[in-house]
Parts: sequence; structure tokens; C-alpha cells
Amino acid sequence: MAPNTIARNGFLLLLLFTLGTLQAQAMKPKETHMSFYMHDLVGGRVTTGLAVAGTNGSKSNVLSFGTVTVLDNKLTERFHPRSSQVGRAQGIYVGSALNGQSLHFVFSIIFTNRRYNGSTLEIQGADRLELSKREVSVVSGTGLFRFARGFAVIERAFFDPVTLNAVLKFDVTLRHY
Repeated sequence: MAPNTIARNGFLLLLLFTLGTLQAQAMKPKETHMSFYMHDLVGGRVTTGLAVAGTNGSKSNVLSFGTVTVLDNKLTERFHPRSSQVGRAQGIYVGSALNGQSLHFVFSIIFTNRRYNGSTLEIQGADRLELSKREVSVVSGTGLFRFARGFAVIERAFFDPVTLNAVLKFDVTLRHY
């Protein structure tokens, strides 16, 4: 009887090892690259960003240190605001530098396009305005982007110094399951 028990236990160990290896291979992360444009409208007739707290006085604006701005910005495939919408960026940014040259982003990208509809990405990081290109972190995701980790390179495509309206190009690289 002992030889059968040893053979049976050896077979079970081999089976468990094989199943564990197959499961580990099935859980390899995918890598996704995407680009879109965020239209941040804080001045003018139509606004998608609103300063809700900050310093008092006429010089206060969304770039002022301590100003908290709530956003619900349109995301499009291309630079033009009438190009196909891919989703919305919803959350906040805070003027986080005394010199007005940095914002701290914390927002969700909520996809509404056919390909990623209902999935989200969570963005966080310093938007250092003096740099032509800067990076923020992709810290999480849902739906097709569960357990997402990655980064977004932000490039200023348009900026109006009078209204402070901006269009930012996001090039996103992420890994997810």
C-alpha cells in the first residue's frame, strides 16, 4: 500500500504545481497605451472647472496657492473640442506651489466611449506647469483597467493666460489585468 500512496501524493503535487503555473501565466498584466485631450475651461461663458475654496482677493485664481478647483472636464480623441468624446475627468486640483507653478491633481478618468465604456483610471500627482512635458501617476483603475498602474505624460496643447483655459494632451501608459 505504501507505494500507491507515494505515487498518488506525487501525482497530486505535480497536478498542483501545473495548475499553479497555468494560473500564474494567465495573470500576466496587459500593457495599454492611449492618448486623449482634456479641455479645462475655468474662465469664460462655459466652465468645467470651478474654484470652490482659496485665498481672498481679486488676484485669486485657480493657480493661486491654496485654491481648490473642482473639475468635470471633457476628454476627446483629438485637440478640437468637437472631436469624439472618450470620457470625463472628474475630481479636484489644488494650487500647491507658492509661486503658482504647480497644481496637485486627484481625479478620475471615466470612460464613456464604446471601447472602454464604464471603466475608470485614477490619476494623482504634481502638474508642474513650468515644464513643457510632465508626468503624473495612474494609481488604480476599474472595469477593463482593474489593478492599473502606470503614468501619464501631460503636454500643454493650448493655454489662454487671460481666461486660464487649457487643453492638455495625455499620453497614458499602464499595466493592468
